[in-house]
Amino acid sequence: MPFLFSYGTLQKEDVQLSTFGRSLKGTRDELTGFELSAITIEGTRYATVTFTGNPDIRVPGVVFEVTDSELAKADEYEGEFYYKRVSTTLASGKQAWVYARNQDFGGLKLTVT
Repeated sequence: MPFLFSYGTLQKEDVQLSTFGRSLKGTRDELTGFELSAITIEGTRYATVTFTGNPDIRVPGVVFEVTDSELAKADEYEGEFYYKRVSTTLASGKQAWVYARNQDFGGLKLTVT
C-alpha cells in the first residue's frame, strides 16, 4: 500500500472522513527539500509546498498508509490545477506521495501524476 504525506488539511479528521470515509492513522515525519508556503484559491488560503532541492529545509507533517483507491480519492480532493502529486523520500526514508504546488520542476526527475 502506498504512503501519503500530509502537511495540511488531510491531517484533519473531518476531511479524512469526508474524503476517505474513515479516520487515517499516521506517524509524524518530515518532508525534505520542499518549502512550506501558501496559495489562495477562491479567496481561501491553503498550505502548499514548493520544491527547493535543499535537503536542510524540512516541512513537518504526518505520513499515512492508504489504499490505491484512497490515493485516487485524495487526487480528487486536491485537484489537478493547483497541486500535483509527486513521489519523494521523507526524512524517515519512507517513499511517499505528497501534493506539491503545481509548477515547473525545472527538469528534475520527480514522479508527477
